Order: sequence, then structure tokens, then C-alpha cells
Amino acid sequence: MNSEVKSEMDKVFGIILKHYRNKSGYTQAELSEKLGISEKYVSRIETGIGGISKETLTKYMNILGISPNKMYKDFINNPRIKAEIEVSEKISELSTEKLEIILEMTKMLKDLK
Repeated sequence: MNSEVKSEMDKVFGIILKHYRNKSGYTQAELSEKLGISEKYVSRIETGIGGISKETLTKYMNILGISPNKMYKDFINNPRIKAEIEVSEKISELSTEKLEIILEMTKMLKDLK
């Protein structure tokens, strides 16, 4: 991956991670403690200045409840995958009861020939 693309990804990741940190009510200091990294590194990640390792990104996503779709959707250009992400985002907004109905409907659709 070229450095320009990586830099753009770092910036987008930083914006998303900061949004979810704020939404979760964590300060940078609190989150850095949970992640096991320095507060300065959290700041660098959120501003897109510092890259982020796969391990740290995964920890962020687990702690803040961020799906991979949220992290990568701005970089996907395959129409089918974009549609799958859109469906996934809509489904994630549903109640558990409605989610179970959708699951049953998808099973029925899959069984259609």
C-alpha cells in the first residue's frame, strides 16, 4: 500500500475512533489505560498523525464497539460489498426482536430456488 493511501486511511480511522471514544464517554487518558498505550499515542492516532497497528485497532474496535464495516466502508468501492455494508448498518439499528425476524426471513430467502 502506498504511503498516500495509508495516510488517508490513518486520518479516516482517527476521525472514526475519536467519534466513538467521545460517544462512549471516554477521555483519551481513560482509553489509553484500557488499550495499554500512552495517551500521546491515542492523540496521534485520533489526529491521523500516527499509524495504528492491527492489534491496537482491534482493541479499539472491541472496547468501543465499532464494527469493521464502520472502519472500512469509506474505502470500499465494490458495489456488492457496499450494498452488504448498507444492509448491515440498517440491521444494526433494529431491536433484537426485529433482528430475529430479519434472520428468519434471510433463511427463507436462502432456501428459495
